[in-house]
Formats: sequence, C-alpha cells, structure tokens
Amino acid sequence: MNQDSLMHPPEFVIKPRSHTVWEKQCVRLHCTVSGWPDPRVVWYKNNVVVDPLVSPGKYKLESRYSVHSLEINRCDFDDTAQYRVSAMNSNGELSAFASVVVKRYKGEVDEFFPSPRHGPVSEYGVTFKTHIVDMFGVSFGREGETMSLGCTVIIYPALHRYQPEVQWYRDDVLLSPSKWHQMHWSGDRATLTLAHLNKEDEGLYTLRVTTKSGYETYSAYVFVRDADAEVEGAPGAPLDVRCLDANKDYIIVTWKQPAVDGGNSILGYFVDRCEVGTTHWVQCNDTPVKFARFPVTGLVEGRSYVFRVRAVNQSGMSRPSRVSEPVAAMDPADRARMRGTSAPWTGQIIVTEEEPAEGVVPGRPLELQVTEATKNYVVLSWKPPGEKGLEGVMYYVEKCVSDTDSWQRVNTEIPVKSPRFALFDLAEGKSYCFRVRCCNAAGVGEPSDPTEATTVGDKLDIPSAPGKVIPTRNTDTSVVVSWEASRDATDLVGYYIEGSVVGSDVWEPCNNKPVNVTRFICHGLITGETYIFRVRAVNAAGISQCSPESEPVEVKAAIASPTPPYGITILECVRDSMVLAWKQPTFIGGADITGYFVDYREVVDGVPGKWHEANVRAISERAYRVCDLRENKKYQFQVRAANMAGVGIPSLPSDVFLCEEWTIAVPGPPHDLQIREVRNDSLVLLWKPPVYQGRNPVNGFYVDIKEAEAPEEAWRGVNKDAAEKTFFKIKNLTEGKSYVFRVRAQNQAGVGKMSAVTEPVPALTKPGTKEIVVDVDDDGVISLNFECGEMSPDSKFVWSKNYEDFSDSSRVTQETKGNKSKIIFNNPDEEDIGIYSCIVTHSDGASSSYTLSDEELKKLLEISHDHKFPIIPLKSDLAVEMLEKGRVRFWLQAENMSANGKIDYIFNDNAVSQGEKYKMNFDKNTGVIEMIMDSLTPADEGTYSFQLQDGKATNQSSLVLIGDVFKQLQKESEFQSKEWVRKQGPHFIEYLSYEVTPECCVILKCKVGNMKKDTSAIWYKDGHEIKSDQNLSFTEGVLKLEIAQITKKDAGVYEVVLKDDRGKDTSKLNLTDQGFKDLMNEVFSFIANSSTPLKITSTDEGIRLYTFVSFYNDLLQVTWHYKDSAIAFSDRIKSGVVGEQLWLQIKEPTEKDMGKYAIEFNDGKGGLRRTVELSGQAFDDAFAEFQRLKAAATAERNRARVAGGLPDVVTIQEGKALNLTCNISGNPVPEVTWLKNDKEITSDEHCILKFESGKFASFTITGVNTSDTGKYSILVKNKYGTESGDFTVSVFIPEEAAGKKK
Repeated sequence: MNQDSLMHPPEFVIKPRSHTVWEKQCVRLHCTVSGWPDPRVVWYKNNVVVDPLVSPGKYKLESRYSVHSLEINRCDFDDTAQYRVSAMNSNGELSAFASVVVKRYKGEVDEFFPSPRHGPVSEYGVTFKTHIVDMFGVSFGREGETMSLGCTVIIYPALHRYQPEVQWYRDDVLLSPSKWHQMHWSGDRATLTLAHLNKEDEGLYTLRVTTKSGYETYSAYVFVRDADAEVEGAPGAPLDVRCLDANKDYIIVTWKQPAVDGGNSILGYFVDRCEVGTTHWVQCNDTPVKFARFPVTGLVEGRSYVFRVRAVNQSGMSRPSRVSEPVAAMDPADRARMRGTSAPWTGQIIVTEEEPAEGVVPGRPLELQVTEATKNYVVLSWKPPGEKGLEGVMYYVEKCVSDTDSWQRVNTEIPVKSPRFALFDLAEGKSYCFRVRCCNAAGVGEPSDPTEATTVGDKLDIPSAPGKVIPTRNTDTSVVVSWEASRDATDLVGYYIEGSVVGSDVWEPCNNKPVNVTRFICHGLITGETYIFRVRAVNAAGISQCSPESEPVEVKAAIASPTPPYGITILECVRDSMVLAWKQPTFIGGADITGYFVDYREVVDGVPGKWHEANVRAISERAYRVCDLRENKKYQFQVRAANMAGVGIPSLPSDVFLCEEWTIAVPGPPHDLQIREVRNDSLVLLWKPPVYQGRNPVNGFYVDIKEAEAPEEAWRGVNKDAAEKTFFKIKNLTEGKSYVFRVRAQNQAGVGKMSAVTEPVPALTKPGTKEIVVDVDDDGVISLNFECGEMSPDSKFVWSKNYEDFSDSSRVTQETKGNKSKIIFNNPDEEDIGIYSCIVTHSDGASSSYTLSDEELKKLLEISHDHKFPIIPLKSDLAVEMLEKGRVRFWLQAENMSANGKIDYIFNDNAVSQGEKYKMNFDKNTGVIEMIMDSLTPADEGTYSFQLQDGKATNQSSLVLIGDVFKQLQKESEFQSKEWVRKQGPHFIEYLSYEVTPECCVILKCKVGNMKKDTSAIWYKDGHEIKSDQNLSFTEGVLKLEIAQITKKDAGVYEVVLKDDRGKDTSKLNLTDQGFKDLMNEVFSFIANSSTPLKITSTDEGIRLYTFVSFYNDLLQVTWHYKDSAIAFSDRIKSGVVGEQLWLQIKEPTEKDMGKYAIEFNDGKGGLRRTVELSGQAFDDAFAEFQRLKAAATAERNRARVAGGLPDVVTIQEGKALNLTCNISGNPVPEVTWLKNDKEITSDEHCILKFESGKFASFTITGVNTSDTGKYSILVKNKYGTESGDFTVSVFIPEEAAGKKK
C-alpha cells in the first residue's frame, strides 16, 4: 500500500544541548528537525538573529540532511548567552533552547575543574574521529544495469561491536531498503547497490556516518542514461510515476516527461495498470494524453494496483517506465485508519462511526468544484453530505452546456463510489456546468449546487523558456551551468540541461531527471573540448522551448585557492629565530602556488595567544626563518598557501616549539623531500640539505625506507655509503607495495636528525607513462624529448640537470609544443654530461630522467656527424661482372636514392659519358647504377669510380683494375667473347662429367644445346669410337653413357664430339690415374654409405663381426680396427667377403678379444667407419652362443653314422648267399645292432654279423630262403647320437617266378 506523504509542522527529533566551555575553546550546538515541507531554521542569540557575515570567522552555520548546527569559534566571555533555534514551515513554527556558559582561567586551575578539551565529547566519554576514504566518484549508468556505490569508513578509536549509524540519501531524501536499493555495512565499508537502474535513481547520493561525536558525509552524483530504444527514433521512457488522490474507484497518475524525445516531438503518453498479484497489464487510455497527469477510473474498491507510463512519437513507442509503488483503491478515511492513526488514551471509548439510519435519502453533496481541466478530461471533486449515519452512499454526475438548462446524467448505469469523477469526451472549447446527486438504497437525493461554467481546455500552460544560460569552469570533466528561471511558470517540475560540442550540432542531455534548481554541474564532458549549453523547463503540461544557447566554454579545471599546507617542522633554532619547513598542499587549486604566508603565536602555560604575521610578502620556498622571537619561549605556527585565486585557509596549528639555540654537533634534518619518476621497481627521491649544519659542514646523506604499513622497527637503510648529492634513485622495489622514506645528513661529528617522513607512495608505473627519448634529427641536432599523455591546460614542462636548475641556460634550448617538450643541445661536449630530468606541473606526477654518460655522448656525436654530413647508403659497392659476348658491366646499388640523384662516372680521374664505348643506366626503382663496356683493351686498365650525390648526401665507390687483376678480367672478357661465338653452333652447355648412382653405376653425361637433326654426337674412348648400344642415350638435351659395374678396364680418356655445318665442339673427360682414382673414391663413398651398422654373430669356430653393402667392388679397400688400431690378421683372426657381406672372424675368442671394433671404408676423403662394442653383455651372449654352436658341431662331427653301402631293396634267389657291407663312423666307436622287422637279431651260422676295425659292418646270409624275407635295419649308437640304415630283402623261388611270367 502506498503511504501518501502528509504535510506536518516542524518537530525537533534531537534538541540542542547546553554547554559549559573554557575561554578560547570552540563549541558546537546541533539539532535534528523533521517536517514537511522542509522547515527553515534560524539561530538566535539572546533573541537576536545570528548572522555569520557580521562577525566573519566567529560563527559557522551548517544544514545537512535535516541536521542543523551552529559552531562558535574561540569562545570568549561575551558568548555566554541563551541560544534559540527556530524551525518554521507553512504548517507552523517550533523553537528549542540551549545555554552556553564560557569560563575564564584564574591562576591555578582548580583540580576539581575538568581540563579543557578540544573537539566534540560523546556521552560515553569517547571522542570518535570518522574518516571516509576510498570514495565512489561521479558515476554513469544505463537503465537496466546494476550499480554499486561504496566508501571505506575509518572510525577511531575502533571499539569492539560499536555500530555507527550509516544512512544513504538521494537528493537529501533518506533511502530505505527496497527491491531497488540494497544497503550493506561490513564493519568498515558502506555499500549501496542500485538494482536495475532507472532514471528515477539519478541524483546526488550522500553517505552519512553518524557516531556519538558527530557525523561525516560524502556525496557524489549518479547519472542514469536511457536504455537503447526498442524502436529506432522512439523517445526515452517517462519517469517518476506516482499515484495521487487515491479513492475507492479513482486514482490520479502523474509522471515526468523524458529528456530524450528520439528526434521527434512526443505525441503523448499511454498509462497502463496492473492489479497487484497478477502480470496482466491493461491500457487505461485509448488515445495518448499530452498532459503528464491522468485520472484512472473504473478501479475495483479494495484492490491494489501498480501503474506505468509509455511515451509515443512518430517513430514508435518508448520502453515502459519503472512501475509505481502499489496503491489501494479505497476510501481515504479507511486508509488513514489502516495507517495506525489512533487517538490518545483518555480513559474513554471513542466511537468513530454511528449506527446507520435506515430508509433515509441522502442530502446534497457539498463543495463541488472542478479540480482539474484539460482538453482531454475534467476532474470534479466534492464532499459527501453532512448527515451522519448514512451508509452505501454513491453518486451520479450530471452536466449541461452553459447557458442551457438541459442536464444530462454522465454515469447513467453505475453510480460512482468516490467523491471524485473524471469526465472524458467533452468538446474542447465549450463551456459546461456540473452537479452531483447522492443516492443509496432509499433513493436519489437532491442535486448539489452547480459549478461555475468551465471551458474545456488546458488550464496549465507550458512553461516559458528559461533565461540566460551561464557556464562556468569546474573540473577537467565538468562544467557548472546556471540559468535564469522560467518566468511565471506554474507547477514547475524542473529543468533539463543539454550540451553540445561546438561545431557538432549534436545535443546530448546532461541530466535525465529534471532538477528543480537553477544551477547544475554537468559531468562526463571531454577534457579540452569546447561546449555550449541550453536549458528547457518542464511541468505537467509539457516541456518548454529551449533557452538561448550559452557562450562557449572550454572544459578544464577551475581555479580555486589551495588547501592548507601541513607537516610543519623546525629546521633550525637560534636565540631569537626559528626556521620552519612544511609540505605543499595536497590540492593547489588548479594554479601554481605563488607563495606562502606564515603566522606565529606565543603559548603561555598551555594557553595560546593571538596570531601575528611573520611575513607580509609571500615567500616562494617551503622554508622560512621567523625572526624577532623571544628566547626560551614557546610558539605555535600556521601556514597559508596562495595562488592567483587567493590565499587559502591556514594550516592546523603546529606543535608547540621551544625557541632555544641548538648546540648539537650533528646536522639538523633535511627538508622538502620530493618523490619523482615512480615506476614499478624504482623511484627518485630529492631533498634539500639541512639549514642547521652542526659544527662541521655536511658531507653526505643516508636514505631510509620502510613499507607504509610496517612498524617503526622496519626502517632500513638504502645506501651503505653516504650519498654526496641531494637526490638518490631507489631501486629493487616490489611492484604495488607502498613505501615511505626519510633522509639523514652527516658531518664529521656523526649522523644528524631525521627528516620528516614522506607520504606513502605505491611502486606502480602509471598507465601511459612515457620516458625521455634521445633523438638526433636529419641536421645532426641532438635533443632529449619527453611526452606527457595526460596534461591539464595549465601544465608546464620543467627541465633540470642533475635535478637542479640549469646553471648555464645557453647550453640548451627548450621547445614545447602541445604535450611534447624537448631540450636541444646547442654545442654538445663534455660539459653536458649529467642526469637530465623533466617534470610536468599540474599532472599526476608525470616525470622522467635520462643519464647522458661520456660513452653515450660520444655515440651521439658520431650519429650527429653522420646526419650533418650524410652519406648515401649503398647496398653493394662498385663491382664488375662479365656479360655475354665478353661485355663488361660495372655496377653498384644505392639505398633510398631519389629521382633527383646525380651520378658522375670517372675513369682515371676523368669523367666519361654516354657513347659508343660506355653505356650508362640508373634504375630509380631499384637504385642500381651501371656502366657497360663492349670489350676491354690495354688502354682500359686503371681506376673506375662512381660519384653519387642526392641533395646534401654524397658517396663514392671505386674499383681498381690494374696488373694481374685487369689481365685476368681482360682474358675472361676475350674468353666470353669466344664462348659466345662457340655457342652459335652445336655446343656443350655443360661439359662432360660423371655421376655415380646409388646403385654404384657410373654415368658419363654432358648437356648440349643448339642441336638440330643433322648434328652428330660421337663418343670416343682412348681415341676409339664407342659404338652405339643400350648404354648410350640422349634425352632432354643430355648425352649419357652408362657403365654398370666399373672396373679397371673402364679407365681411359672419354671424348664427345658435336658436329654439323655450323661448327664443331669437343668435350673430354680424363678417367685415368688420378681421375679414375677420384671416380672410384666416389663409388667407394656410395658403397660405404650403403653399409649397414656393424653387427655381431657367432659360429662354431668363434665370433664373427659383419656388415652388408648394397654393392661390392673388388677395388674397395676396407680396414678393420681393434681399439682404434689396425688389426694384423692371422690364422685366428681373418677377414673376408661373401657376396655383399664383409666380415671379420675371431676364432676361439677369449676375454682379451673384448673391446671396440670398427671397419673403415677408404674413399680417398675422410672415409667412413662403422663400429661395434664387443664387451660386456654383448660379448657374453656371443661367447655363449659360440660355445653352444661349437658343442653342436663337435656332436655333429663325432656322432654315430651309417656312411653308406646298404641298398634300399635286395631281391635274391632262394639258396643264394647275401653279403652286404656298410661304413660306420663315430667317435667313440659306435655300438652296432641289427634288426629284422624291428626285432634285434644276433649273429649265427645262418646269418653272420660282423663289425671290424670300428669302421666296417657286414651282413651275410649263407643261403637265403623265403623266411629271410623282411625289413632289416642296422642301428649305430654312441654318446653323440644314433643313426640307422634300412633295407628290404625279398627272396624268390625261380619256378614260381617263371610261372608268373607265363
């Protein structure tokens, strides 16, 4: 349910408290006031208005977010009074009182009196100091996005579980948690999240942190741009949809027009409603309304609704606005009761309603009036009849045209329940009168008094255009725009501001939510651009015409007075003076500081006196001697900085210092520490020497460093040896960490006082940081160049040498253009050696340095000389080459030579020119310069030169052709001339040569040209013609002769003769002696490269090493090595060739044969070796295999054998004698067994078996018979094996055989 804002008189939420303070203290009275409209607050002293302008600096008034305060500075006895604060608005006035009593010190302070306190005191006796850091800045968002704003809050002292009050405001209105706003407090960080941004969220956001000791605030503006239109050219969405005058069946919806119309005028608006709990939107008006208010009727009593609005122009419909807060259609009196409004307790029962009276017709409605009249609708309102006890009263509305008496009932079917009614479809321009009748179940009452005649039309006019617009510089990205308010504007909603870059003719809104003031800060502008502005006024009737355009204004920071200096320290103290030092203000106001003013005051017994000026004229240094002080007296100091905008406020009073002469032997503190050239791992620290040097002069400095958050014990020295200069480059920093520094000076007496500590500085290279770059231009001018990416209009480049002003400004010249600056060395020499630095004022610490060393200077001077006296670079020097026909070409190639370049051709110091003998050419595209001569004669011996000139750049290249060099060139020219003549007939393009194929075939070949059909090509060997066979071929201009397997008989002199009617050409190839040897070496090289890796195998005699080649030639020479020494062959170690296998046999190997073996192929060059390691496991495996094979061979050699003598089949006639003998071998002598039909037989008289001399076995049957037929076997056996011999004996009878034949 939407709770309407009700106007109420002022009320003091917190009243001011009375205070008793000591003289010269400050006191602060504050109160919190509520009320609507916002009350106007006035402070009185003894009923006299407090005016800060009457007593400047005495009173300070503040009003922020309903909190109002009066601060009285340096209270004196006259400030004792009664103070009254008065709050007033249109609904009433209220006052509150507080007393201030100021006490003076009289002699010793009574111990029962509290000591003076500075600053606010909380109820719990703890003074809280609140600091808001890490603040959010001016922010830009777009509709539909989510944005978070946050600040880190530091409260000191940090009490456990202490919870400050954290509040967020938008445009001075307190925000409450909702679906649009989520607040979060983590204990040290306050965050506000804006979910689904809408233009209603635009405004000034303020974080307020309140403790018992006071409050701190921080504010920044949030801008919300329109989301991209769903239809191109459609307007922006309306905003700030609200519901007013809600009744039983009637609600007025209001909204604000968008700043963006899409380029076409807005035709009107559509209002949509949606019942809470559903998602069904219903359009409330059929035609768009231009007025930013619309009465919605036909609601169901007791139900809640939300509303939204859409704008429409010729291009289409806008996105819908943010939905309104829910509102219930109900009687306002019922709504008031539901809000919880109750009467105070009086001990009596209050009756709010009476029993209804039955059967009473209601009376007339009262106070009927026209509350709104537009050309689209007219709204009537009235009050119910005064009688009590009426229930169920409803109303009929009637109208009639003016000057007639013809009344028509408007709502004929259903009477309305609310005392509000909107009439539509009235004729614009006509006048009407209206009246209302009450009705209930008892009947219809008498009509009310009619209204005055009302003409249908807009009663509210569109505001007039605002007046003169004045832009004022503010920051690098913002401009303050103020304007004259629209005259005679009624119900003004606010203003829209638009800006345009001069010359662009494109206007962009600066705010998307109307502002109701005549001054606005336009953010998000482009630094350095020039803008113009215009303003439009807004009310419910529409948006006004644009104001006149403002004067152009450049976007850059405005100038303000500086903030206070800080960090006041003492550098030296004598009897009647002190030397002060202080730090530069953190903000200099956008303009250079022109000087400082120092004030001092004496402090007596803890009570400070009046301030006195120490200097009348501004001082430029951050150190000053204050004179005319009194010895052994205590003083406080304050410093103010000044720029062209004025003198800033003074610094906080310094600590109390005693004016007594220093007598220490060591130096005082260095001062004015500055940090420059901050990078990820280094920075440069500068300082000024101490004013007080001690008993001896200062002879060095020490730099200390620690991380910013580290304890005091973490200080460490940077330099072991004292630095002589007042600057030091600190290296090896950790990227991202913050550091602080201090400096100490030393003299002969020791190390002196420490300087003030610098502010923390993070070791980070800022984006866009540039370094000083050395450059030598085309004229040889040496310069140092520095570019700054981010500069303000007031920024300046300040150059220095060794971090001091130039002692001799005539040595360099400074030039600055835009964001670039350079210093030019006028006459560079050793005096210019040093460190050159540049710093950019009014920037974010942009600075850099460059060290010009002796070596670097020499290098730059050489480059400068080359640029002053430039040389045309050459890709190649003058050279000579031979062309066809024996012509001679002199040429060179230049780089980057223009078309205007000039070349002089010189021979023996005399210029030569184009003619019959010399042909010159200059290719401008490639830079090739050439001179061609047809031939060389003895007169052409000498020196040739090409002299080049292109602008002021020159070069020369010469070539000396004398003596043997010239003779050789002349000879070559003559040869090439003859060659050209030779090539007019059949000739050799490539002379006879040989080629060895991977198959070790030798091919003799030559390439010929200019052949024709009748050209003959004849091969000769040793003067004898080689007849054509399959080994000769001629393909693709190449003659070939193939020698498949070359041997010594192929050695000889080979010749090819080409001949036809155009001429003859001959080519010879000597393949004898060394030529043949070279050929064979190439063959041997192919054989060697085809060899396989050397491998190990075993035989029954020993171990064999071997390799295979693809082809073997008898002339191939190989050498076997053992442990890198050639092997002397013997009966035990032999080598040989079997087919394509080359082997080395080691008989009966022993461990002495272990080692590295190699075979070397000799090819007349480096040769080729294949090696193998015969040791370790390889030797053990090979030796074991040899033993196995040897044993197998012995067994095979000595096993029992039947050597022969036995036939397979013996056919014998019965009665005959059979005698068979076979040889038997074996060691030891085998055992012999005879078998018949696989059964052993023994020797007897019929079958005699013998084994004689261990070699001969005989089988004898003295007289065979048929029973001797069968299969016989002899079986021999010893320890190495068994073998058998089989034969078959077949016995036949002669008569049977003859019978079978018949």
